[in-house]
Amino acid sequence: MTSVHIGILIASTLCAALGQILFKAGARHAETLPEFLNLWIFSGLFAYAIGTLLWIYALSRAPLTVAYPFTALTFALVYLAGALLFGEPVALKTLAGVALILGGLFLIVAP
Repeated sequence: MTSVHIGILIASTLCAALGQILFKAGARHAETLPEFLNLWIFSGLFAYAIGTLLWIYALSRAPLTVAYPFTALTFALVYLAGALLFGEPVALKTLAGVALILGGLFLIVAP
């Protein structure tokens, strides 16, 4: 797998994580359906759409067994964003889990 393919997988993962972050921003303090229909939510859907297109392209070029673990990177990115952007609590145990995710992804991708 080339560095271009890895870059596309990372871009797809970043778009998916961004979509989740934008969904969270759009859902904060919303209670009724019209309140959920806002620019943050629509931006999240757009980020997801771009990520999906990149993901499909990546799947056409990379083995699924290598590509799919990149979806785990989304968990780490969203966890970090939740802590940094939304002030959500961080626990040592979950940081260890994020480190394990990143270590596993490294083992799968490393030659």
